[in-house]
Amino acid sequence: MNNPLAADWAAYISQMEAILALELDDVRRQELLAQFNRIAAMAEPLMALPLDQRLEIAGVYRA
Repeated sequence: MNNPLAADWAAYISQMEAILALELDDVRRQELLAQFNRIAAMAEPLMALPLDQRLEIAGVYRA
């Protein structure tokens, strides 16, 4: 499926490396990219499931 809203996982990994001050080698970076793509592929059918507009959203916890 060609989703125009699909995440750019390579850019995400690069940004997280910078934010977290990580230095990943190309092998680890490619494996992370593969894992993110697998997770996104597994989540795609669930995210495509239409929800009834009358469903309530999750409540907000207040102490």
